[in-house]
Amino acid sequence: MNSCKNEASAHPRYRLPLAARFSVAALVVLLSGCSFNDLKPVSSLQEPGNASETLADSGATLSPSAWPNQTWWSSFNDKQLDNLVEEALAQSPTLRSAAARVRQANAMEVIEGASLLPHIEASASTTRERFSSNGTTPAPVKGTWQNVDQATLNVGYELDFWGKNREAVEAAVGRRKALEVDSRAASLILSSAVVQTYIALQDTYEQLDVAQALLNQQIDIEKLTQQRFTAELGSQIDIKQSQASLPASRANIAALKEMIELNQNKLASLLGQGPDRDRSITRPRMLASNHVVMPSNIPAELVGHRPDVVAQRWRVEASGHEIEVAKARFYPNVNLTAFVGLQSLAFSTFNDHSSRILGVSPAISLPIFEGGRLRGNLSAQNAAYDLAVENYNQTVVDALRDIADQLSSLRWLKERMAQQVDAVNTAQAASDLVNLRYGAGLATYLQVLATENATLAQKRQLVTLESRALSLQANLSRALGGGYRPELPVTSPANSTVVDKS
Repeated sequence: MNSCKNEASAHPRYRLPLAARFSVAALVVLLSGCSFNDLKPVSSLQEPGNASETLADSGATLSPSAWPNQTWWSSFNDKQLDNLVEEALAQSPTLRSAAARVRQANAMEVIEGASLLPHIEASASTTRERFSSNGTTPAPVKGTWQNVDQATLNVGYELDFWGKNREAVEAAVGRRKALEVDSRAASLILSSAVVQTYIALQDTYEQLDVAQALLNQQIDIEKLTQQRFTAELGSQIDIKQSQASLPASRANIAALKEMIELNQNKLASLLGQGPDRDRSITRPRMLASNHVVMPSNIPAELVGHRPDVVAQRWRVEASGHEIEVAKARFYPNVNLTAFVGLQSLAFSTFNDHSSRILGVSPAISLPIFEGGRLRGNLSAQNAAYDLAVENYNQTVVDALRDIADQLSSLRWLKERMAQQVDAVNTAQAASDLVNLRYGAGLATYLQVLATENATLAQKRQLVTLESRALSLQANLSRALGGGYRPELPVTSPANSTVVDKS
């Protein structure tokens, strides 16, 4: 009978407290999860808009494999341009800065990853100490000076039950991936800037050709005017009028030569070089393509070919993991620490087996009252996620608009070019006819001047449109991602949501 009583009394003493502990722990975790269930992101990733009608109306040939290659500038068939872009990509301080940011993010990823592993450290110390005569130290040590020698091996590990550390590592991975893609975006921006400056340089050279041809024509007309005056077919006024146009044309040529040097200086700067580098940059010889081939499914695949879109997508991923880190902070932290070593008051006994010390210290901490700091932190991470999502959505919209702009401009440029060629031919024919009549004494110099100005204006416009064709070709390659083939996040951009682990 007494044994039964003893067994009955053992149950509440040993089993109930253990069950109660688990119940209390489960209740604490449940209450922690309920304390933030009302805090969630409000934004979601959107599907890219349709572009089938835009592609169909563009007049371009459609092909699933028509994305630009990584050396898209080689399509202009200018070897000097190829060399300049390669030099810029190799020497630019901007790209080296982007690479440094990637290395910095990689180091932060390593730091975050260290939290998933145990940390082990060794320590050793020797202390000369006088022990109190009235303290807890017993005789014969109390009241004496002693050397305390100690060496320990310390081990610590955080039990990541709620995934806080794992999510922090994933967030660091997302940030590093975003910066890697930003580096590729910077390369695309730099190569586009080199190409566009090179196009401007070629345009200036061609404008110079037009201006020089006009000057030569004006010199010939001035000689013809002198001959007409000698033959008493003209007046001194005609001579002065013909001579008055020469300084203005020479001034225009000087301005164009200045613009050539400025564009060369800009190219040298884009290459990360000093102004002397531009001395070896010769006249561009770029050729525009007469046939445009476009990818057939731009909206669906654009997110995998535009580095700016992909970088924003990785930032969304990182923000999603940061939310999970913020949620895990509501739950208890469980840490294990242990040490093993030697401790002795005399160095002669330091290595004795009896000098060994051992210790294990499990610890748990739970936030009970923190003044709303954890909820505020989670709210901030939710807002950061919403911001990243909306930035992604806007980047996709801007990317589609960018492509649509290039296609619209290319489509209408064909018609403008055809009309401009007719305008140049008509103006040149009229100028030639007036010059013949002027030589025969049947037209005035004012008529010659008027037709010259009209022809010059039309030729300048044609040169501008030819440069515009080159620029649009470069812009289209840039808008399509410049040959980028990234590593995409695991989740689908259109369906990605933050996983609620509460």
